[in-house]
Amino acid sequence: VNTRPVRPIPPHANLTARRMGLSRDKRHKRRATGGRRAIHIKKRKYEMARPPSMTKLGPKRVKEVRVRGGNHKYRAMRLEYGNFSWGSEAIAKKTRIMEVNYNASNNELVRTKTLVKNAIVQVDAVPFREFYKQHYGVVLGKKKGKDEEKDEKLSEAAVKKQARRRKTMGVIESAIEDQFRQGRLFACISSRPGQCGRADGYILEGEELAFYLKRMQAKKKK
Repeated sequence: VNTRPVRPIPPHANLTARRMGLSRDKRHKRRATGGRRAIHIKKRKYEMARPPSMTKLGPKRVKEVRVRGGNHKYRAMRLEYGNFSWGSEAIAKKTRIMEVNYNASNNELVRTKTLVKNAIVQVDAVPFREFYKQHYGVVLGKKKGKDEEKDEKLSEAAVKKQARRRKTMGVIESAIEDQFRQGRLFACISSRPGQCGRADGYILEGEELAFYLKRMQAKKKK
């Protein structure tokens, strides 16, 4: 019988193992033939993965994470504002994210209002409406039959400038006009909130908007 005293394990000895819970290695996978691979090396730090941020709608909260090479990632826990571009007008405005409406990968991400890349959200239309009014002198989404609001008095030069811009003004499609009437625009998030700490994207237009409207209508019928 071995009577030698057992040396106690220092508390920091298993720290690396606890940190490296998630791994991106392929050694635990079977071969294409179905055979099991012999694991001949331990986990490596460069194979380490981290849990997803699952960014929610709410007051901004971003964590800084030190990553490989001394670089930094910005893990957004909660976000409520982002920069969204309007492609046909070639402008971008900071606006509030109101709602998460559709996610092609998982309906659970819609229910929990999780912000991920390619999520379809609704954003506040006011910054874009104000731009259109200032640039072209046209109020988008005005309800018919109601008294028109009194326009601000502009100088003659500003009125002429708006008139010139109006000649280059494109046609606003009816679907976007309806959204301006409701005060919310459908947009797609194109940044990665869990990596860069931002929820930026673009306003949906044309065929892409028609596609997602059709998908959302189909989801409602189920």
